[in-house]
Amino acid sequence: MQTSAVRQGSVLLGMVSALALLLNTLFLGVFLFFFIFLRIILPARLAQILANPVITAIASLWVACILWWMNHVYKVQWDIQGLQRTGKQEWFLINANHQSWVDIFVLYQIYLGKVPLLKFFIKKELGYIPIVGQAWWALDFPFMRRHSKAYLAKHPEQAGKDLEETRKACEKFSQTPTSVMNFLEGTRFTEYKHRDQQSPFKYLLKPKAGGLAFAIQALGDKFSALTNVTIYYPDGIPTFWGMMCGAFKRCVVRIDEHPIPPHFSQGDYETDGELRLEIQQWVTRLWQEKDELLTQLNSDQ
Repeated sequence: MQTSAVRQGSVLLGMVSALALLLNTLFLGVFLFFFIFLRIILPARLAQILANPVITAIASLWVACILWWMNHVYKVQWDIQGLQRTGKQEWFLINANHQSWVDIFVLYQIYLGKVPLLKFFIKKELGYIPIVGQAWWALDFPFMRRHSKAYLAKHPEQAGKDLEETRKACEKFSQTPTSVMNFLEGTRFTEYKHRDQQSPFKYLLKPKAGGLAFAIQALGDKFSALTNVTIYYPDGIPTFWGMMCGAFKRCVVRIDEHPIPPHFSQGDYETDGELRLEIQQWVTRLWQEKDELLTQLNSDQ
């Protein structure tokens, strides 16, 4: 009977959380769409001055409401160490391991209000989510069209399109201080994907260096370092629904900074084989260190 009550309570909390999220989204969505309309009809320069800051503020408030719910209703216990460099007038290049949609809210818990609003690379299909998808578009989140290896084998002309989109998005980011967030694995970690990839890492999928390299090259010397975030869930990886039901209780985060070699922003990642290999090896070393840290965190529990 006790287990059943706990389950009912968890589902009830999930339903209340879903309702709160919906109301939060609908309420702020009214103001969001008004300023999106202004952004569309105003000249680009005027829209940047009048509409864009308000759109960013609305998005930040939406996230802040979710974080309030996480901290006061779910009462998540945070163990965050290593956060040093902050500032809203700087450019940040941030990478993290990717296990769940919850990762996004973990990253906002760390950085909201301390650095420019995080900009993620979003799958193009997610842009059709009502209100949220339009908010991502208005905030200039880069949309990526992911293709499978089988699709690219049939349509080789599509190869490299994602990297080109990365380049275009990052060139836009050069105009205003931005936090570029990149999940180098390109997808959420699952045991199936781990086996399918034959990943050499115990707790990580293979990293993809291309998007990171183009971000560095498009923004030149604006990035002084790569902020490397390692996320660990001591009670198991939570799903988004599990989080809303209150199953997400503890999170461990470790942050460290890695200086970006100056010559990475020069040359051409696509055509310079030596530079490409050097960047890939640099990323692989970061991933080896991250995997060792995750191994240690798992053994400490």
